[in-house]
Amino acid sequence: ITEAHLRACITSGLKIAGINAESAPSQWEFQVGIAEGIEAGDHLWLARYLLTRVGEDHNVDITFVPKPITGNWAGSGCHINFSTEETRAENGLEYILQEFLPKLEEAHCEHIEVYGEDNAKRLTGRNETALISVFSFAEGHRGTSIRIPLMTQEANSGYLEDRRPASNMNPYLATAILVDTCCLNGKYRDCLLYTSPSPRDS
Repeated sequence: ITEAHLRACITSGLKIAGINAESAPSQWEFQVGIAEGIEAGDHLWLARYLLTRVGEDHNVDITFVPKPITGNWAGSGCHINFSTEETRAENGLEYILQEFLPKLEEAHCEHIEVYGEDNAKRLTGRNETALISVFSFAEGHRGTSIRIPLMTQEANSGYLEDRRPASNMNPYLATAILVDTCCLNGKYRDCLLYTSPSPRDS
């Protein structure tokens, strides 16, 4: 199924970057990108649609809920790797630490509102997640809200990884609020805060 989905995405011209198995039973991940702006949402939404169609071909139900199996299993997220010209420039890591992280911490609750339904079941502080009610960041640590990847540390520039979004998040809202908070000082935040539609669960 995963390989058929990968081929379908490539044939359709989607920017799919890879696939890998995850820790929970029947849990797989695929990555979309590198994409800019609304394009990221377009390609992810179509990739989800193709996955449900491939599942139908194999008589398999596809779910995007963030915690499909209760218990001590990792949930399903939709992490966002985010960068700008400033963060990719020389000393961009300092820009992330001084400019982006304080803004993201201040708007943490608003981000959680649009980062997917039932995300509290996943963001428990266990299984490589942060606690949903607390904003945190660290370099190279997977159990935080925001992770600074090792390659960003080593290059002193690059991207941050927002690990809070759930697998059922609306990619248009999630990427929009990330850009709005980091780059536009929350100018359009009120427009983004409403209950977002989630992808169909089979």
